[in-house]
Amino acid sequence: MDAQIPKRLKLKSGYEMPVLGLGTWELTGEECVEIVRRAVDAGYEHIDTAEAYGNESEIGGALEGADREKLFITSKVASENLDKAGVLEACKGSLGRLRTDYLDLYLAHWPNDEISLAETVEGMRQLVEEGMVRSVGLSNFDVERIKKVLSIGGVQISNLQIEYHPFTRRTVLPEFCAREGITVTAYSPLARGRVFENATLMGIAEKHDKSAAQVSLRWLVQKGNIVIPKASSEEHLLGNMDIFDWELDEEDMESIDKIESQQRLVDTRYT
Repeated sequence: MDAQIPKRLKLKSGYEMPVLGLGTWELTGEECVEIVRRAVDAGYEHIDTAEAYGNESEIGGALEGADREKLFITSKVASENLDKAGVLEACKGSLGRLRTDYLDLYLAHWPNDEISLAETVEGMRQLVEEGMVRSVGLSNFDVERIKKVLSIGGVQISNLQIEYHPFTRRTVLPEFCAREGITVTAYSPLARGRVFENATLMGIAEKHDKSAAQVSLRWLVQKGNIVIPKASSEEHLLGNMDIFDWELDEEDMESIDKIESQQRLVDTRYT
């Protein structure tokens, strides 16, 4: 098994996306500003946020003065704004709060079956055409809904973001996305700290002189995924970066795959 995991993945849009990003859900106020600044200073290039997180203004302030071309900023349009006009206005709002002229990746945050997907796709297509967004994708969409989006055409779907950690059984969605050339981003990759309570993960961590968090992140990136762990301190920020120059062996990977405890942390209606 090759220990070298690429630090960036090529998207269908032609752009490259950093494999490691900073998740910012529930980061607000001065804490958000401080963590984002520390992350960029530590070498993070990928910052993930959303219209619904209510922290885009803080992130925009934290990124002021940073080299924009070195950053990869992801945001998401809320489900109530998935009509064409809503997508366009929501994106303009995000751009203003983030103090940037474009987003590297813009995702539909959650499905909304009350709004035509054709409207969503048309809004996304226009954002790409006008240069406000470089790549687009989906979040919390199941296979059937992704197929509907793909059947509409008109825009490249480059990424799917889903809850993914050692306590979620994920085969169908990642395999489908792999066939379609869609990258997968794992949110809540540390299961909100539950990885530190699992004997299998702790044992593998001890074996490699790593933390359970690093083991979980390595397991995910070794499967070809992008990860966006949240961090509350500089120590955690730096620790989450240490996932590229070592590897889990086949026995480790299989042991994590077999973890029985299933703990979905987010709404499971769609994925």
